[in-house]
Amino acid sequence: MLTGVAFVVVLCVAAAAARPRRSRRAADFHAAATPVPPWWNGAAITSEITSAAACLGIAGLIATRGGPMVWYPVGAAAGFVVLLALVAAPLRRSGTYTLPGFAEWRLGSAAVRRAATGLVLVVGLALMVAQLHAAGVVVRLLTGLPSWPGWAAVAVAALAVAFAGGAGSVTSVQASQFWLKLAVFAGVGAVCWWTAGTRPLVGFEGGYRPGVPGLAGAGDPSLPGVLAVLPACALGVVGLPNVIVRLYTSRDAGGARRSILATQVLLAVFCVVPALYGVLGRAQAARGRADEVVLLLPARMLPGAAGQALTALLAAGAFAAFLATTGGVLVAVGGAVSSCARRPGVTTFRLAVTAVLLAALVVTALTGPRASVALVLLGFSLSAATLCPLLVLGIWWPRLTDAGVLAGFAVGGGVTAALVCRVGVNLGVNLGVLTSHPAPLAVPAGFAAMVMISLVTPRRVPRGVGRMMARMHVPEHRASPLGYRSSPPDDRSS
Repeated sequence: MLTGVAFVVVLCVAAAAARPRRSRRAADFHAAATPVPPWWNGAAITSEITSAAACLGIAGLIATRGGPMVWYPVGAAAGFVVLLALVAAPLRRSGTYTLPGFAEWRLGSAAVRRAATGLVLVVGLALMVAQLHAAGVVVRLLTGLPSWPGWAAVAVAALAVAFAGGAGSVTSVQASQFWLKLAVFAGVGAVCWWTAGTRPLVGFEGGYRPGVPGLAGAGDPSLPGVLAVLPACALGVVGLPNVIVRLYTSRDAGGARRSILATQVLLAVFCVVPALYGVLGRAQAARGRADEVVLLLPARMLPGAAGQALTALLAAGAFAAFLATTGGVLVAVGGAVSSCARRPGVTTFRLAVTAVLLAALVVTALTGPRASVALVLLGFSLSAATLCPLLVLGIWWPRLTDAGVLAGFAVGGGVTAALVCRVGVNLGVNLGVLTSHPAPLAVPAGFAAMVMISLVTPRRVPRGVGRMMARMHVPEHRASPLGYRSSPPDDRSS
């Protein structure tokens, strides 16, 4: 197992080292120094979304909670439809390659930029901590070692990739690791399915039944629980900083659209994997913990050397997924943080990346190894309630103001935090299904607060908003040179 993990780590660093000389300026580290082809970019985006924390966790939830959990990856796939229809092309035309940068450019407010940076940091930490915890679970379960070697392996490799070339290096690593993950997970799953042969499989429950809600509603198989999680999955994708930054590795708005379309196709292919392992796990290992079902499956179905070999392959594929997601989030969050510095540069970017990674390791050490999918859903819920409204309203509604955005951040983020903390500390407040599912309440509250406060503060609408809207919505071939910038590496607004 350790040999497979070491091979993946070395391969990751080697793939990243192929691009460092192309990335010399800070803008090259925030976005790729050279445009990335749509299908390669789509593979990188899909690799980030199909994190092992989510993949292993969702497969485990399908095995332990039944068929309703299949809707979780469907919700994430729906988010890319929203991203393609409402955000991808206009945001790419804006020329701002970070979410805080877009907020300041669109609203002319340093306060909004700082608030957006804080939210990006929190969302990024939630996603990274989920990956680190999942890596620790894999190492502990398969080797008996403590969890921290798994954290260290992922952290060191992700930092090396980020230092090598920023987004360019991460894109190369993620795209190559997507195909590695797909081959490993699908191959091992096919062998396990063939091994099952004529063995009777436990019935795959497709009905909805009451369940005990967890953090951010993870694992609730009831119909209201599943329906409540879908907005977090769908709208959370729209505001994920590691997905948004991918739009700027494309040549233009058309390339960004094609990248998202490629992502939808590849994600549809990969979504078969959690369902496959979930069905097999329900028959063979349904009594185990949700985050351990997939890893235990080969050994339970094929005792002996064959099962150990397949388990080692799964561990290698899982670490490929850990590295892909952690590296992407690290570069996106580090880029957002470093762009707030007075003199952003390569050194500032690397310092920010290091500080973000250290913060993630500290949070990982201070928290317990909860089910990884819960932390992922928490990050998605916060993104859906705060960053998604910023992007959608900022792109399509010219009357948005900085006061409205700050109010939306406070309300959407506050409702999410309050409901999650209520579950964590078991306060005496009970709002039914909304208590453990923040998104259905927090997302409308965030949108409503931004709209209402913007309407009562019309004097805070930034000057030149008409030019901004034209720049985002007029196609490149019809825009004048003054109205549109293709945002090459030395001409990007931040």
